Amino acid sequence: MNQQRNKVRIIGGQYRRRLLPFPDAEGLRPTPDRVRETVFNWLGQELYGKRCLDLFAGSGALGFEAASREAARVVMVEKSRKVVESLKANRQLLAATHIDVVAMDAMHYVQSCREKFDVIFLDPPYDSTLLQQVLPLVAALLAEDGVVYFEARHWPEALSGWEVIKQDKASSVHYALARPLEEESL
Repeated sequence: MNQQRNKVRIIGGQYRRRLLPFPDAEGLRPTPDRVRETVFNWLGQELYGKRCLDLFAGSGALGFEAASREAARVVMVEKSRKVVESLKANRQLLAATHIDVVAMDAMHYVQSCREKFDVIFLDPPYDSTLLQQVLPLVAALLAEDGVVYFEARHWPEALSGWEVIKQDKASSVHYALARPLEEESL
């Protein structure tokens, strides 16, 4: 009866059509296939050589999709121990050695990270203020020409400092690609 309920399907790349299980956890909902397809069309079908951060990894849908599309490195950050174990099991199932799973609170990770990323995925629990809290901080983790993907139930009010490159809405999900605004030189 619940065969497909807690599974996410990879839609492109080398792991295409693979179904990955994930546990029940509060606030955990994978990015829908249609939204992922649009986002990876925006990013380019291949992410060859890119470094990606899936900051609120959850089911890992965005991170596994990036890894499937030849990202050189994918870091998935998740604080739930049960969900971390699931991400690690799925990484092993795919033999995806270019994925690192980090068991840590996303805000702590951002504050302690010294690495730069080409793409940062932000899909925090919808009923939280985490997106507004983390957006001002992640610009420091972006490589030159890097972009941030974010997803939310409501369009974030505080987008100062960001240029929205593409945006869309599917059902009740607002999502966008953005990059930090260039600071004006005097």
